[in-house]
Amino acid sequence: MADDSKKQQQQGQQQVNIELPEEMADGEYANFVVITHSHAEFIMDFTRVVPGSPKAKVQSRVIMAPQNAKAFLKALENNIQRYEKQHGEIKTPGDQDGPGPFGFNPPKDVLPN
Repeated sequence: MADDSKKQQQQGQQQVNIELPEEMADGEYANFVVITHSHAEFIMDFTRVVPGSPKAKVQSRVIMAPQNAKAFLKALENNIQRYEKQHGEIKTPGDQDGPGPFGFNPPKDVLPN
């Protein structure tokens, strides 16, 4: 382990200990995300949409610099590939005919932000 730490320090990498506060440990469920961006940041509004309800509330807003958003995308792609290798392909609403499995259609022209 000491060798790994030395290698990280030599490469300019810093080890970060991440703390998960107890009040955040349960997380927030979201089944829809609205993503917008400017030249300086990406904004992701994670939302819980309930079928039959005309409104949805943003559960969490995450703002990232473009470099962090791209690193997030790569990490997510890697995790999805590993998931599908173990559990099979994830089907999305666009992969099938008829209404999607979520029971709602996202707004076409009006976004919450």
